[in-house]
Amino acid sequence: MSISIHQIIAAEPDADLRAIADKVINKVRLTPEDGVTLFEKANAPFVGALANFVRERLHGDKTYFNRNFHIEPTNVCVFACKFCSYSRLYAHREEGWELTNDQMLDIVKSYDGKPVTEVHIVGGVHPKLTLEFFADLLRKIKAHRAELHIKGFTPVELDYMFRKAKKTVEEGMAYLHEAGLDSLPGGGAEIFHPEIRQQICDDKVDGDGWLNIHEVAHNLGMHTNATMLYGHIEKYWHRVDHMERLRQLQDKTGGFNTFIPLKFRNKQNEMSNVDESGIVEDMRMYAIARLYMDNFPHIKAYWPMLGRQSAQLALSFGVNDIDGTIDDTTKIYSMAGSEEQTPTMSTAQLVTLIKQVKRKPVERDTLYQELRDYTDIDIKEIEVNPLLN
Repeated sequence: MSISIHQIIAAEPDADLRAIADKVINKVRLTPEDGVTLFEKANAPFVGALANFVRERLHGDKTYFNRNFHIEPTNVCVFACKFCSYSRLYAHREEGWELTNDQMLDIVKSYDGKPVTEVHIVGGVHPKLTLEFFADLLRKIKAHRAELHIKGFTPVELDYMFRKAKKTVEEGMAYLHEAGLDSLPGGGAEIFHPEIRQQICDDKVDGDGWLNIHEVAHNLGMHTNATMLYGHIEKYWHRVDHMERLRQLQDKTGGFNTFIPLKFRNKQNEMSNVDESGIVEDMRMYAIARLYMDNFPHIKAYWPMLGRQSAQLALSFGVNDIDGTIDDTTKIYSMAGSEEQTPTMSTAQLVTLIKQVKRKPVERDTLYQELRDYTDIDIKEIEVNPLLN
């Protein structure tokens, strides 16, 4: 016999945690103090049960994925974030890569006839890759495949582009949106609080700047995602402060689709002395995010960063999205030592991973419009049908 959420709450000996759980059940917003209390006191089974209750209240067993690929224009960067294993400083650009617009368009063309719905464009901040360079790329992609959704550029890239082009954020965002940019990914957020940001990435756009660029995008009718880099030198209250600022902007604009906690990885970077978080802390992070981010419709576990089995486990800790097929087109986490050194999954593999934990696999587009429910489609049929796989 399964134990009900009310029995789990009643069995919790801590009165503070019981009170927080009652808020969750009754759809009462958690305070920052509640968020810190959950991080300090709650064990993984308790927050996991609560987060799964919320996840199923919002989405039932549906678990979303999309068919996407990444383009990483360059890993040459003017910034020196201490946690980054991916970028190469401009002074050492011979160690990195720089793609031309024609090379990037060739990547897009390599997916002609394949049922992808999104291209994700993000990379380093190269001083010679300008606003006009990327606007030209966007126009070429749209001219070639108009229906392909372009999700691109973090505020770190955008802030630098706009300043170099002597445009305001409003002018720059409107220009790129008109050129074909459909939405923004969630990267570059790290931890907003300056106490941490100054130690790990003090030379790039600050938390206020990140939030402002997303707000301007929302005001243009664009949707965006949000991330948080956790599990390094931050304290629990820094995590809650970060989520609170995102929650406040979502109250104001409603423009965020999903929140994506990103696990710090310590290989080949300047923070290799910092231990990575364990699987229990990872699951607590996802669960508490689901409980705190009450106005974010979706919580995503990015499987190339977390690993397949951990992403699968996260589906019981509040997560209802595990990103997409990706097709080994990103190096950001593989270079940092993630389990996924060649991140690609076929649709059949993604569907199998979701079905193994008794969830319903649903293909979505970038804006979470449902494209196909794979629940009752046989895996063998998916494998042999190029439109499904």
